[in-house]
Amino acid sequence: MVDRDLIAAKLAELADRVARVRAKCPPTAEELLTDRDSLDVVSFNLMLAVQSCADIASHLISDEGWPAAVNLARAFNQLRDERVIEPDTAAALGRAVGLRNVVAHGYAGVNPTLVHAAAVRGTADLDAFARQVAAWVAARKDQ
Repeated sequence: MVDRDLIAAKLAELADRVARVRAKCPPTAEELLTDRDSLDVVSFNLMLAVQSCADIASHLISDEGWPAAVNLARAFNQLRDERVIEPDTAAALGRAVGLRNVVAHGYAGVNPTLVHAAAVRGTADLDAFARQVAAWVAARKDQ
């Protein structure tokens, strides 16, 4: 059975991270490149937003007793397969795991252009994930 309070807390955390990304992201990738503090704040909050999505996916998979995913990207595919999230959302979050890994592990440095694109366009995917998960949990109200 899904722990609704935990999912609600994680969705609130996700919303906060997305809001911080939007508040701190300058209008252009060039500005992000020259403002290291903004790049750090935006990158870090994007990483934590994607991690919140991964945490939600892991909790849903565990709570529902579905087969464990072998990695973060596949966890989103599992939610797609169980009709929690839409295929486009699963694909977008699967790609977002790559950015999360770069930021978390420092693989070859963070690309400000990619971070800017994720901050400007990718946050819509995070919003879609939150809406779809919330709707799925709400639909399971009686279960």
